[in-house]
Amino acid sequence: MLNRFFKLDQLGTTAGREIQAGATTFAAMAYILAVNPAILAAAGMPREALVTVTALTAAASTILMALLTNYPLALAPGMGINAYFTYTVCLTQGVPWQSALGLVFINGVIFLGLSLTGVREKIITAIPYQLKMAVTCGIGLFIAFIGLKNGGIIVANPATLVTHGNLGAPPVLLCFGGVLLSSILIARGMPGAIILSILAVTATGVFVPDGSGGHVTRLPDRLFAWPASPAPTFLQLNFDLVRNDLLKAVPIILTLLLVDMFDNIGTLIGVTQRAGLLDKDGRLPRAGRALVADSSAAILSSLLGTSTVVSYIESAAGVSAGGRTGLTSIATAAFFLLALLFTPLILAIPAVATAPALVVVGMLMFQSVANLNLKDFHEVAPAFLIMLGIPLTFSIAEGLGFGLIAFALIHLATGRARQAPALVYVLAAVFGVHLFRDLLARLWQ
Repeated sequence: MLNRFFKLDQLGTTAGREIQAGATTFAAMAYILAVNPAILAAAGMPREALVTVTALTAAASTILMALLTNYPLALAPGMGINAYFTYTVCLTQGVPWQSALGLVFINGVIFLGLSLTGVREKIITAIPYQLKMAVTCGIGLFIAFIGLKNGGIIVANPATLVTHGNLGAPPVLLCFGGVLLSSILIARGMPGAIILSILAVTATGVFVPDGSGGHVTRLPDRLFAWPASPAPTFLQLNFDLVRNDLLKAVPIILTLLLVDMFDNIGTLIGVTQRAGLLDKDGRLPRAGRALVADSSAAILSSLLGTSTVVSYIESAAGVSAGGRTGLTSIATAAFFLLALLFTPLILAIPAVATAPALVVVGMLMFQSVANLNLKDFHEVAPAFLIMLGIPLTFSIAEGLGFGLIAFALIHLATGRARQAPALVYVLAAVFGVHLFRDLLARLWQ
């Protein structure tokens, strides 16, 4: 039954490999169970309920994606969007979290409408193949940068912006060792190399001092814990801001929509390209279904009580471990549900154990640079800006925006305007307004 439904033989995989890949994806993104509640709690939301809500939304949305598309994509509350929800919408603009959830719901409904009408799919198709490959490479660099930062290998520096961390510190050495171990296992073709590395670093961390009197891996006091009730956030959204101050609500909705749309598109392109799911023309089969799934997930997230759920770039970890079908996603969802019982144990996995996985996945995704035509500067310039812009702005959407704007302007200025799809110019204009809105506001005044 599994073989027929998920087309395992047709896609050259097995149930065991898919489950292993699902475990790898979960291990790479399990941090969201701790990080998302911590961020949203700053907006006044109940932290205990958010742990349960985060796991439930991730599981339900991932299952929906699997059943609609048969793609190995996992979803969860998005990093970046949750920070915007808390620190900009709630804390800076003073919007109660219940009203902010209402805006997330409206964003999801608009998102779903654009998906059902085919507008989002046309956007994906319109983005040139070279830029799609650049997005894959840029996400790879982004993931690797996050991994190096989380592992303490790269740290902030006021003079040079970033520099290397304390390479003599035991936790940093352990992380660096995890990067090398993962690389060696992958180079040797070891099945499940990434998750084996995570487990090895976690186990070693029990004996490695963290510099503060403890150890890198801190054993939990208990293995099991009953999940908290999601009732404090479930169906708590309201639409007071829309009714009382529409002019304030509209820009927030548009920002949510813009970031949500292009972060999802960038992730969808990057992960599916790595899985070999794009056709020879760079198009994604069943893209419409994938977009309906993630837009429905955005609505679900607002109802359960969290910021927008999005497709996760960490899905690439499972793809790199051999995941090719929706069974990988089903396995990931199952681990999220199990995590509700094993939360203390899951949270014992330290950042230095998951960080090497992100670095190595970034290396694997960057291999797509081989598909770029590096001899044509018309394509090199926008691709380079995308690859550089994504990690340095910490935003898939803004990196993609830099590339699209450059692509449109270069083609217009060099007599190649008709070689670019008309929708590319529309997208470039939208990003131009978004990225240069402060300049445009000053000019308008």
